[in-house]
Amino acid sequence: MKTDNAAPKASLAPFMALSAGAIWSFGTVLARVADHSDAFQYLVWRSLGIIAVVEAWALFTGKPQSTLRAFTSGPRMLAANVALLLASIGFVYAVKTTSAANAAFLGSTTPLFGVIVARVFLGEKIWLRTYIAMALALVGLAIMVAGHLEVGDAIGDLAALASAAGFAFYAAIVRSAPHRDWSPVLPGYGLMMIVICATVTLVDGKTLVPPASDIGLAILHGGIFIVGGTLVFNIASRAIPAAKMTLFAQTEMVLVPVWAFLLLSERPSTNTLIGGSLIVFAVVGMAVLDARQQTSSEVLTAV
Repeated sequence: MKTDNAAPKASLAPFMALSAGAIWSFGTVLARVADHSDAFQYLVWRSLGIIAVVEAWALFTGKPQSTLRAFTSGPRMLAANVALLLASIGFVYAVKTTSAANAAFLGSTTPLFGVIVARVFLGEKIWLRTYIAMALALVGLAIMVAGHLEVGDAIGDLAALASAAGFAFYAAIVRSAPHRDWSPVLPGYGLMMIVICATVTLVDGKTLVPPASDIGLAILHGGIFIVGGTLVFNIASRAIPAAKMTLFAQTEMVLVPVWAFLLLSERPSTNTLIGGSLIVFAVVGMAVLDARQQTSSEVLTAV
């Protein structure tokens, strides 16, 4: 687990950003397989997996306890905890209260919030190709959910938008101090998630201990895919503006139906294939252009 303060090579950073979404997408398949627990039960154990892995690594490397640092490292770290918590819990609530299409489409408006947050709070310059890629990605998302959008629960729709805003703010906070170690955010938001989800589960009269198979999948999801994807995202953000990071992360939504088809035999619809292909074209195309620009800059600097 890499948590040092070294920035990645600029020409490789866009592909690291794309890979973060890819890593997260594998975890979604595990959540689909764990069908004997509800979202809140699953999230309790997923969060425990996150905390266990991060703290084990801290112990192995002789670093201070990460969970403690999440709440004692200043207001910016606390804000990152809350932003990532909002991104996660907001999407879970949306999935439970509104249609899946509404949740996916509204939750994937993150790049729109990312541009606003990056421009207003970080003063980042937004390149024209970022706007073009974002527009293409949103068109792709619209195609993917075309015919499936419904009049969902208003609060659920707002929760999906809150999730998108939360992730955009998290990306901006991480980008605001690119060389800082943000790994404590993982157990920090995980602990808050446990408190909230355990409370909801107990109030609903359900057990905190679902079947062992679901517990194992949830721990694997959190400890490997959430931790791994988030650390890669944090490292890539040291070299990539926040607005672009939120766009690159959309690879998660694109790859979920791919893994569902290959691993779960769920055949994607024609709209999913067309829309997903458009998103891939937008985000990968921008990554390639960014990498080429950075490589050219590095060559010129070396000369």
